[in-house]
Amino acid sequence: MARPVTEADLTFEHVPETDQSFENALAKARDGDRLTVDDAIELLTTGTEHEGLDRTRKERVLEAADRRRAETVGEEVTFIANLNNNVTTACNVGCLFCNFKDAAHTFERETDVESAGFTKTPAESREIVADAVERGIYEVTSVSGLHPAFALDDEHREILEAHPNPKEVNYKSPALYETSPGTYTEQMSAMSVGGVHVHSMTPEEAYHARRGTDWSYEEVYRRLRDAGLDTVPGTAAEILVDEVRDVICPGKIDTDGWLEAMEAAATVGFDMTATIMYGHVENEAHRAMHLKRVRDLQDRTGTITEFVPLSFIHQNTPLYEHDVVSGGASTDEDELLIAVSRLFLDNVDHIQSSWVKYGDQQGVKMLSCGADDLMGTILSEEITKRAGGEFGEYRSFADYVDLVRSIGRIPVERSTDYEKRRVIDPDESPIGPRLGPKANGTPLLTREERDEREARTAPMDD
Repeated sequence: MARPVTEADLTFEHVPETDQSFENALAKARDGDRLTVDDAIELLTTGTEHEGLDRTRKERVLEAADRRRAETVGEEVTFIANLNNNVTTACNVGCLFCNFKDAAHTFERETDVESAGFTKTPAESREIVADAVERGIYEVTSVSGLHPAFALDDEHREILEAHPNPKEVNYKSPALYETSPGTYTEQMSAMSVGGVHVHSMTPEEAYHARRGTDWSYEEVYRRLRDAGLDTVPGTAAEILVDEVRDVICPGKIDTDGWLEAMEAAATVGFDMTATIMYGHVENEAHRAMHLKRVRDLQDRTGTITEFVPLSFIHQNTPLYEHDVVSGGASTDEDELLIAVSRLFLDNVDHIQSSWVKYGDQQGVKMLSCGADDLMGTILSEEITKRAGGEFGEYRSFADYVDLVRSIGRIPVERSTDYEKRRVIDPDESPIGPRLGPKANGTPLLTREERDEREARTAPMDD
């Protein structure tokens, strides 16, 4: 048997070495000039002429980014009332950074292995979202495993069922599983309840929704839009450099595939977010190249509403368990990534700080490093928690207001597209939705509360 790859085995073509100087790069950032990849490498490393990070230089980068944040978006800190409703953990792609998935075969009826995961039917998704809407949320984010029985719609399922080699297109009939996820369009329609905004279908999921066909990404996203999808999350990006993807997620779409899907979503008319998942096997050159590809995408589309840095949580992941990595990003690296994202992405207004990744204290610190958004109530965060995250899965509006005011900034409730804003009155009560944490798919409402809702919404007899 071959020895598993380890951290010491990794060699890359792209390395953090430049002919630029840190001082020149910082001067360009302060002057508002468009930065190059070499500039970004210098700022992320605090200078490639020496080993290790220079704390004094780091603070200068953070100060420049905080100044740019103030110039771009002012003193408001935004957040949203949202719910995560991930449909299934069943997946057989095998990304080494992920511990959210459960092996898809363990969900089959004939298996002897008990799965620790879940699959929700469209009806169950609808009930969960309807319960959350009753409590005051108005956005649902849904990112799921690539279940082999998932199809885009009924036409797609017919094509997959008739495929001469279903294994080649990662398809199995829903009849083989204890619970069928239905189709993507059924799930979008189910979650589109009570006027909620549906934020779903990553480029990787869009690829899964067209496998075995000659359909374009535009066709896939049009059908999803007609079913109720509102905006697209730019996750599954990880690092947009293929020599990194070949190590951490060789079964996923490549960089060009991710960009193709995102451009198609923009062509169909979707706003979208963009992400980076850093702190594993990549280096600062890869991070800088990723930022360049996101900025170029925004130059072409103008549809990216926010950029979301995601610090790799390593504890329960195959990368860590197989000794490919020894840990995640340092706090210094986290702060520099936020700061350089603000300085480099001159065409993206909003940079998000993830309290799920950083915790409350550090999440608030990021608001002085260039970030201006603090995510949402989330209500059911499963992906980071399964990877070993320690910072919980829920924040109330009252929590947000306290955190934001603690640094003298203005707490603002926002819509998904940032078009609607509500500055929260300090004397307001209650401050926001009546929410409570339920991460395992358990309905948010009690049976009595659900009966009351159904009584209010039932049609009157003639």
